[in-house]
Amino acid sequence: MATKSFDMIVIGAGPGGYVAAIRAAQLGMNVAIVEREHLGGICLNWGCIPTKALLRSAEVFHLMGRAGEFGLSADKIGFDLGAVVKRSRGVAAQLSGGIGHLMKKNKVTVVMGQASLPAKGRVSVKTDKGVEELTARNIVLATGARARDLPGLEADGMRVWSYRHALQPNKMPKRLLVIGSGAIGIEFASFYNTLGADTTVVEVLDRVLPVEDIEISKFAKKQFVKQGMTIFESAMVKQLDRGKDKVTAHIEVKGKVQKHDFDTVISAVGIVGNVEDLGLEALGVKIDRTHVVTDEYCRTGVDGLYAIGDIAGAPWLAHKASHEGVMVAELIAGGAPHPVQPESIAGCTYCHPQVASVGYTEARARELGYEIKVGRFPFMGNGKAIALGEAEGLVKTIFDAKTGELLGAHMVGAEVTELIQGYVIGRQLETTEEDLMNTVFPHPTLSEMMHESVLDAYGRVIHM
Repeated sequence: MATKSFDMIVIGAGPGGYVAAIRAAQLGMNVAIVEREHLGGICLNWGCIPTKALLRSAEVFHLMGRAGEFGLSADKIGFDLGAVVKRSRGVAAQLSGGIGHLMKKNKVTVVMGQASLPAKGRVSVKTDKGVEELTARNIVLATGARARDLPGLEADGMRVWSYRHALQPNKMPKRLLVIGSGAIGIEFASFYNTLGADTTVVEVLDRVLPVEDIEISKFAKKQFVKQGMTIFESAMVKQLDRGKDKVTAHIEVKGKVQKHDFDTVISAVGIVGNVEDLGLEALGVKIDRTHVVTDEYCRTGVDGLYAIGDIAGAPWLAHKASHEGVMVAELIAGGAPHPVQPESIAGCTYCHPQVASVGYTEARARELGYEIKVGRFPFMGNGKAIALGEAEGLVKTIFDAKTGELLGAHMVGAEVTELIQGYVIGRQLETTEEDLMNTVFPHPTLSEMMHESVLDAYGRVIHM
């Protein structure tokens, strides 16, 4: 079979890979993309998108239960889990099909199969029809990551689920254990708890949502407990005894092991990079704890080989992967793009209440030696939040006391995943507290709390 040559080959068609391919094609390159499973990758098919569809169903169900508060009535409220899942899968399928259309529109060659790199500048793809050989001066690794399996906690699809099983449940859990309280764990806990599962969350670190600001973590935990969740922090699941109709979890809390029975367990204990079977070590690529080591421009140290997205390490976020894909395509085309700054990338968690943040936490800013000013504003002081019936929440902002630089912003409450972008843009434009104070925020909106939080940091808050 003849070898096909390209300007750039991308391995993996998730939000990093397909975006890199599109940008490279826009810049006039002849591009191929290799994908072993689904266009759109995990994010679109088994992650970000279908989970948001499930959580939307849970949110509507929650609001139906509160109908009386809004002067409405809703009788015999219920749900059909199969229909909820069907809608979620339909949303994912629609968007995955859209990626195929974008590849055609941008004249990107799609090769479905398992890729490996037998030598520098070469990609060998095992397809249904045999092996295809491709060559390119520039190759971008965008193979993503998968769920971490801890010994004894492995998913079996029956009693113990991975995120994939949790997205297509074979039953509605009655007593659910979620191991891990990062974004994936807490979103599934929120979904199933809202639909009525008796939900327990175990977190090995000292607080839920451990990457968030301590104040935000504590606020969120209080809300989760109010909603009926049981939360164990600084705790560890030592073993799972799997029975026919139950799982007994041995949970160590403060040095003492307790036994608790569940009918379903979701394991969400982190991710590992998809670095195997690619031939990376033979090429001289450095791998550290399942992630490819890169510089700030996603270069691997091997000439013409780049790594973007989850395979290149934290933060493990789709929008970070996409932005790196654009940066690498522009770099290959001879441009001079800015490197992606991890501390300027927002993190969003779509539990109830939502959590969103960008920049440094208060603790991290102090660790780095900044003298800081901190402002806070509660949802309770905002007219729109009260009108929405969403008065539980907090906006927190952190500034450099010397320069007025916005160091970080942290939020918990309704729609904060949409609000956070205001602060992201502010950081990108290197805004100061003065710029934010002089900005006129529309009324009545939730965004006014962003203004008030800034004012509070400087002793000028109006509505508190």
